[in-house]
Amino acid sequence: MRFTGLGHKLVQRLGAGSSDALADTVLARTVAHALATRLRVVVVTTAALAPSLQDLVAARDVVVLPELDSQGRASPVGMGHSIAAGVSASGDADGWLIVPADMPLMKPETMLAVAQALEAYPVAYAQHRGRQGHPVGFSAELFSELVDLHGDEGARRIVARYPSQAVEVDDPGVLVDVDTVEDLQRIKAQAGG
Repeated sequence: MRFTGLGHKLVQRLGAGSSDALADTVLARTVAHALATRLRVVVVTTAALAPSLQDLVAARDVVVLPELDSQGRASPVGMGHSIAAGVSASGDADGWLIVPADMPLMKPETMLAVAQALEAYPVAYAQHRGRQGHPVGFSAELFSELVDLHGDEGARRIVARYPSQAVEVDDPGVLVDVDTVEDLQRIKAQAGG
């Protein structure tokens, strides 16, 4: 069952111990793991979810996607638009890791391993037991292609076009995201929540 009517999947709680409703949500756990890397973290979000980030990330590092374009039409959405917005907001970076917010089990060490691989490859991605997962990393040389992304496809074409390095990690969290209520229950069990 998808999260229709149950609230946004990113604000679903993973633990039961905290009195603060946002302290251990899917989003908070994912952001905490990214921050633990000590790399710069830029979060691309919607206006509805932006308040959930105010205690997690500095306001300057939160990119809110507009709901309407300059002519009052619904703005395009999708992973490609999110990646382009995040890369545009941090154009001076040495590279970028794409960390989907619905992957709260991904370890900080995994993110760092993929970031390190970008020193030798234009594209790198985490892999667990031979299965490709997240994060996917891109070196600074791919800036112009990343800021031109749009739609739901994300950066698949860029990954296919450039030499990429699989980084084998002992982290099943690179393959686990929250799309359904059942996914959330499995993640709660794995996270000890």
